[in-house]
Amino acid sequence: MLEQYEPVIGLEVHIQLATKSKAFCGDSAAYGGAPNSHVGLISLAHPGTLPRPNQSQVEFAIRLGLALDCEINRRSIFDRKHYFYADLPKGFQTTQNAQPICLGGRVIFPAGAENKSIRLHHIHMEEDAGKSLHEEDPHVSLIDLNRAGVPLLEMVTEPDFRSGDEVYFFINELRRLVRYLEISDGNMEEGSLRCDCNISVRKKGENILNPRSEIKNVNSARYARKAIEYEIERQIKLIQSGGTPTQETREFIVDKGITVGLRSKEDANDYRYFPEPDILPIVISDLQIEEIQNSIPSLPSQHRENLGRLNLSPEDIEIIIETRERAENFNHFLSSHPEISAKMAANFFVNKWYPNETDSGYSAITHSHIADFIDLIEKKKISSTMAYQKLWPTLVKEPQDVNYLFKKLNLAQTDDSEALESMAKAVIAANQNQLEKYRKGKKGIITFFMGQLMRKSKGKANPEVARKILEKILDAP
Repeated sequence: MLEQYEPVIGLEVHIQLATKSKAFCGDSAAYGGAPNSHVGLISLAHPGTLPRPNQSQVEFAIRLGLALDCEINRRSIFDRKHYFYADLPKGFQTTQNAQPICLGGRVIFPAGAENKSIRLHHIHMEEDAGKSLHEEDPHVSLIDLNRAGVPLLEMVTEPDFRSGDEVYFFINELRRLVRYLEISDGNMEEGSLRCDCNISVRKKGENILNPRSEIKNVNSARYARKAIEYEIERQIKLIQSGGTPTQETREFIVDKGITVGLRSKEDANDYRYFPEPDILPIVISDLQIEEIQNSIPSLPSQHRENLGRLNLSPEDIEIIIETRERAENFNHFLSSHPEISAKMAANFFVNKWYPNETDSGYSAITHSHIADFIDLIEKKKISSTMAYQKLWPTLVKEPQDVNYLFKKLNLAQTDDSEALESMAKAVIAANQNQLEKYRKGKKGIITFFMGQLMRKSKGKANPEVARKILEKILDAP
């Protein structure tokens, strides 16, 4: 029965910007601090105070919009969005409604085996609210206004998602993008990236949009996936039992893995939007846009496409482009050392360098060290086992010329067929039971003999030569 239905999902993603000050005043926008220590007259909405737009917020919005192929609105305005919470001192939020700064655009990202394209409705600038704390006393709510006025961008997507998995991949790609652009730290655990998930279901083949539930303030890609999967199943079961989903706001309870209703969902009219009279329209010139466009680095999607042309595995590519620093460093290595194959380089960085890159010994290792190390393996002068078990640890401990160290440690791989054949015969003679099993058809036992031969040669045997010699002896009549 579940296969008869199609989920329709849209997101509203709030991106906390990495500015030094708040959106409309000079109060610190830093995360943390003692409660109510980052507040001044404007944050507290004292009468007579006037807001001043943050230039960095405008530039960051344009930066993100250009990266996502949005149309940049040359004239945008701020609006007042009215609602009454204790953590919103003004009684309204300064946001954008009628003329947001970015229109349209799309996010393209890998979602499993295929790429997914999600259209954007718009991106707008706004300020965050404070934080209400209810844990101290069930009868008292505490208010921390440090976050009140912190600059945000809100990205509103079209309802193009069809599963929790797609949302999961989207959030991870967006987090990576804002870090590349250096407009946000993307730390979801600190609330720098939060999303509201709007979900409805309909029968497959229908084009209508049914009443939706909005799951508020989900601060993890994994939780977003779980919340959406639960909500899809809940709505389908409700329909099958004869009920009708209602437009409502819900909350995801992490430890129970369920969503619960909070209130009926507001309509735009409930917020009584009107233009913010205390802030002039934001007017953006072509020159400003051109300067920002020229400052945008290569993005994850561009790195992904370029590395894909080198026939690297999708898994390795995602690890390499996880951060801008990694991607740029890897590309610099390849361009500086064209003699090293991209696949060998990727294997080294993904399996050896990245898991240990914060180790103190790695700080003295240069690209030249790495290139010489990989070159020895690629030219089969040393076995991969000996390279990683003997040569690399010594190099990290005592950074020096790799080829000198290779000779000093006497790690050269041997191709001496006579010597290897003698060792192979000795290994086989000492393991007659395994020989008998091999000759009865258990060909996989050759890996046992390979291990014994490599041990006997102290890791110096050329694996390809050694395997051919073993097969010749083992298969002999």
